[in-house]
Amino acid sequence: MRKSTIPIHGGAPHAPAGSPVVTPITQSVSFVQALGTGDGLKYARYGNTPNVELVERRLALLDGGEAAVALSSGMGATACAMLALLRPGDHLLSSSWIYGGTHKLFTEELRGMGIEVTLIDPLAPRMWRKALRQTTRAIFVESPVNPTCRVLDLSSLANLAKAEGVALVVDSTFASPINFRPLEHGADVVIHSTTKYLNGHHDVLGGAVIGTSSYVEEVRRKMIVWGQAPDPFAVWLLERGMKTLDVRVRRQNENALRLAEWCETRPEFASVLYPGLKSHPDHDIAQQCLDGFGGMMALVVAGGGDAAERFLAQLELVTHAPSLGGVDTLVSEPRYTSHAAMTPEARAEIGIPDGFLRFSVGIEDVGDLIADFEQALR
Repeated sequence: MRKSTIPIHGGAPHAPAGSPVVTPITQSVSFVQALGTGDGLKYARYGNTPNVELVERRLALLDGGEAAVALSSGMGATACAMLALLRPGDHLLSSSWIYGGTHKLFTEELRGMGIEVTLIDPLAPRMWRKALRQTTRAIFVESPVNPTCRVLDLSSLANLAKAEGVALVVDSTFASPINFRPLEHGADVVIHSTTKYLNGHHDVLGGAVIGTSSYVEEVRRKMIVWGQAPDPFAVWLLERGMKTLDVRVRRQNENALRLAEWCETRPEFASVLYPGLKSHPDHDIAQQCLDGFGGMMALVVAGGGDAAERFLAQLELVTHAPSLGGVDTLVSEPRYTSHAAMTPEARAEIGIPDGFLRFSVGIEDVGDLIADFEQALR
């Protein structure tokens, strides 16, 4: 089955005559259990309800994994994915270019559990090998990176992880499986915030972890213990949103490229960060590993934070709001959202100066988006 068909039909059982075309919502916490056995026990907190099971099969097919587990949020997915790999005394190597919530999870919560964490500058590849320890159990990266839109070359990290017997974990939320499938590039584990592109309508909170069957079962055990099972209705909405994943993402790829090219012509923007631009520092890597450059774009407004605020105040079509990956274009300021817990100096060090804006480009007519930007700059 081709990648564009999987979000519509992947993992669905054969439907006999009289079956509904649309998957029904099974909004029940508990299910009738057979006498004298625990086999077939279904309970919503175990994440084994009909809507969840269908979506998990579809997610595994989309990313090319053996199995997938759906969770109640992207952060829940990241937490359970890492807890399934790490124990007190273990060591995690992570890119320093990561989502602010993930940074907090690693540097505060995991360290508080006795797990050692080392953050590595991805631009210093020799540091990965140098920072390895006998207790290192996993390497974690995002690609593309939130919010700077940098793209990492996974090949060297995959080779290192394989040679050292550690798991390579990739958060691929920014790309979606339409644009990037990390397992095909040597990753062992893929994480998604399904809130974003996979759902695509800003009305679902969810996460997913994809990998081998044995590993996914360990993540599922963590999900049950930590109470991260998704609600059946949220999963039903996710399945509905996934049906248009391919057409949405392709339109977002096209729109973002055209909008980024227009922004590059404007002196009001000190920097335009989009992997599809030849000026992007990782453009060659993106061409090699991505099937599409994505719908995420970042701008650094000349004049800093005050100038960025003036620009935002004049936008009419573009909505100032957190999250990403939906059909309508959103803009956020990481200094007030995803990376608010970091100092201005720490943000600037990872490429997020004041005046930095992150855009999630939607599926509107790109001419209208360009017109909105133009009138906001007057």
